[in-house]
Amino acid sequence: MKKKLCILLFLSSILLFSYTHPDNSNQQSRIKQRSKEAYTFCVANNFNTEICILVDLSIHSGKKRAFFLNLKNDSILSSSLCAHGCGSNPWGGTSTKEKPRFSNIPDSHCSSIGKFKIGKRGYSNWGIKVNYLLYGLESSNNNALKREIVLHSWEDVSEKEVYPDGTPEGWGCPAVANSFMKTIDSKLKGSEKPVLLWIFN
Repeated sequence: MKKKLCILLFLSSILLFSYTHPDNSNQQSRIKQRSKEAYTFCVANNFNTEICILVDLSIHSGKKRAFFLNLKNDSILSSSLCAHGCGSNPWGGTSTKEKPRFSNIPDSHCSSIGKFKIGKRGYSNWGIKVNYLLYGLESSNNNALKREIVLHSWEDVSEKEVYPDGTPEGWGCPAVANSFMKTIDSKLKGSEKPVLLWIFN
């Protein structure tokens, strides 16, 4: 009887683990494919071909979904949680943690998807007090400058995954954890060519 009970408890724990920790092989495959596409884009457009940042907003906001990549050896140098825009929902909430809304319209408070050129380094009121201008390169994000969408860190973005909870939502900026921002800042400052930020869903 005790043996059967132990077996049942063991099987239950496996099922619970499978449910709460879904297989991320599809996500890894998506990042790998986007990495190859990013490298091709960077070569064709005279961008930095060694590093780029990918943000996969199809991933739950409580999981790491911003990836700093080494394009040369197709590896992830660092990863982070990343905030998306709250839209018409309250700022700082997590209403759309599983399904963000996207817009390129000023004052929509939504995130925009597409490729961005990371621009000039500046001062931020948030996180480590550093931000980077973003130049939207597609019709889905070409209002980024007008909308004051910048890359920055935010104290409210956890250093660790918080799933099934979500990351607090802002007004559309891709806000990352402080440690991640420190890592990418040191590389962005030293880049002679533009670096690609690609946000997709």
